[in-house]
Amino acid sequence: MKALSFTHAKHWYFNPTINHPINSDTLNFIHNPNQFIPNISQKINQLPSLSLNSSKNPNSPTTPPLVVVGSANADIYVEIERVPEKGETISAKSGQTLAGGKGANQAVCGGKLSYPTYFVGQVGEDAHGNLISEALEGGGVCLDRLRNVTGAPTGHAVVMLQSDGQNSIIIVGGANMSCWPRLISDEDLEVVTNAGILLLQREIPDSVNTQVAKAARNAGVPVILDAGGMDAPLPRELLNYVDILSPNESELSRLTGMPTETFEQVNQAVTKCYEMGVKQVLVKLGAKGSALFVEGKEPIKQAIIAAPKVIDTTGAGDTFTAAFAVAFVEGKSNQECLRFACKNFLLQIPIPLFDHHTSSCT
Repeated sequence: MKALSFTHAKHWYFNPTINHPINSDTLNFIHNPNQFIPNISQKINQLPSLSLNSSKNPNSPTTPPLVVVGSANADIYVEIERVPEKGETISAKSGQTLAGGKGANQAVCGGKLSYPTYFVGQVGEDAHGNLISEALEGGGVCLDRLRNVTGAPTGHAVVMLQSDGQNSIIIVGGANMSCWPRLISDEDLEVVTNAGILLLQREIPDSVNTQVAKAARNAGVPVILDAGGMDAPLPRELLNYVDILSPNESELSRLTGMPTETFEQVNQAVTKCYEMGVKQVLVKLGAKGSALFVEGKEPIKQAIIAAPKVIDTTGAGDTFTAAFAVAFVEGKSNQECLRFACKNFLLQIPIPLFDHHTSSCT
């Protein structure tokens, strides 16, 4: 799928008011302001209340947005030498609380790439909710559809960062998993159906993902589902509406019940995904890079682009998936999408650690 074709002819407008430049010394392929001129048929609709903080091509008000429906967490980071053993108490070298969550991370990636980005999600009416709202807004994300709920706290997570740059994460769902309406509102669905692309994850209820993915499919909007989040089987109904499934190696193994230690094993596990109904699978392979599998075609591989030192891998996979989505909606080839995503995940530009560099797509 190198280009997208849409049938709607209405207009969607955004207001470019804040500039969020990418470090051109690190990513010299982004410095050209014409890099992101869309290469797709215009599918846009007027949403009068929408005001995006984006610097993407301000002279072109017809860019269909990246819409992220997903989670937003307050992430409690603790820096440790190693993960404690069972029954053991250890001291952390440092700790801090920052905004995160797979959905919010991906939305900020879109905003930091100066692509018009809309976030649909929930936070509690608490300090953590304020932290997330401020971080998203500062990342150039439109928050018209971010809900504050009274029945649950803001989702949060404990992120244990080890000295080798690897991490372990424990998630408390909070507002991400609670208080969603049984039926998604028409206003939220309107945003989805007027998107250029929809990005989902598994840190919100599958029922929410299924509703918005179905609406997107019916409107001709491509859907990417990041498999990260809850450790449970994927509903077949949800998979029916997904264009690209994006797991990492361990997630692919859990979803299929198959080993994924070698590329051949990954290939076999992806074949199982085809049988489950998904025809394109974007696999993040850690230090081995990434690969896009399309049923009936040879896999497209992308080698890792190494960084001098691994500081932290938190959010790297979210950055990768969101950058791929931006390149995809711009009409780039599959190979270009992979390379663009792999270069951008090095920036580590999602919310948790904007300035960190990593060396694996996880």
